[in-house]
Amino acid sequence: MPSIASNHLYTFIAMTAVSTLLIVSFSIYASTVRTIPKIEQLKNILDHVAAKANELLTLVTATNSTIQTLIQLPTTIGQQGYWIKIRNDTSNAWVEGALGEIREDETEYRVFFPKNVRASGNYLGGYGPATLECYMNGSIPQLNLDSVGG
Repeated sequence: MPSIASNHLYTFIAMTAVSTLLIVSFSIYASTVRTIPKIEQLKNILDHVAAKANELLTLVTATNSTIQTLIQLPTTIGQQGYWIKIRNDTSNAWVEGALGEIREDETEYRVFFPKNVRASGNYLGGYGPATLECYMNGSIPQLNLDSVGG
């Protein structure tokens, strides 16, 4: 009889381990399914900001003027905050962003600008509309992103 009881115990432990693995797998899957629409919305927002920036860059380089525009952006994506930055290095300029807190080292999505441009500024979701300003700084266009009143 002791061997039958120990077999039942081992079976119970094995079934507990398998059910725990299944529960963890399904919860990770459900979390991923909820996150995908948020990332798609973030990509759409960044594409919208990049399109407005390209529009301003085209106008400024053609007319050598200063242009500023307001971009209405959502306060949150789902229930989560987000951030957007416009940055450049020696060869490229881009708009980037991610969900959650501002991080320097990793971004979830980037949209590059086709022209040589100096770019700076950031926007944190929830602080009203964003302002996008563009002007010529010598022969190179300057693009600045900020929140209204920021």
